[in-house]
Amino acid sequence: MKSNLTRQQAYDLLRKYNQESFHIQHALTVEAVMRWFARDLGCGDDEEFWGQVGLLHDIDFELYPEQHCVKAPELLREGGAGEDMIHAIVSHGYGICCDVEPVHQMEKVLFAADELTGLIGAAVKMRPSKSASDLEVSSLKKKFKDKRFAAGCSRDVIQTGADRLGWTLEELMEKTILAMRSCEAQIQEEMEKL
Repeated sequence: MKSNLTRQQAYDLLRKYNQESFHIQHALTVEAVMRWFARDLGCGDDEEFWGQVGLLHDIDFELYPEQHCVKAPELLREGGAGEDMIHAIVSHGYGICCDVEPVHQMEKVLFAADELTGLIGAAVKMRPSKSASDLEVSSLKKKFKDKRFAAGCSRDVIQTGADRLGWTLEELMEKTILAMRSCEAQIQEEMEKL
């Protein structure tokens, strides 16, 4: 899987439709998490593609929230994205806002990790350290069980994502925490440039 875009072109495309720092930070986080998973799962040759899919996965959400994953193909095609990338991006909304099923391992990772990064991000904000560096799976599981905590993060999507990958929930949580730890400083640096 190769991207038709450079990383800079993908970032410029994201910024064309996203101005809010929350959405940009989420995109950068999912990009870095997807790159980590590509390396961890032995798909390092496709790391750039995985990362760009993560970066652009919510391209339509800020301006077209009611058309999430429906408007994305149009915006992505106009930006020069290929059909493989479009399918991968749209598939993260399977069963929620579209009927494009995540089939490839990378798509399944995006489906699972996207929602989980939101839950982890919310948990990190509550920590004295404000960092994933000292977040443990046991603490995250408590937050996961508390339906009032980060109520917008669907526990069903996270569990379904783990199931689709053939992983336990704990395994998905552990890997995603490690991925987020690896990119915290880099994302903070990028956010400060905005």
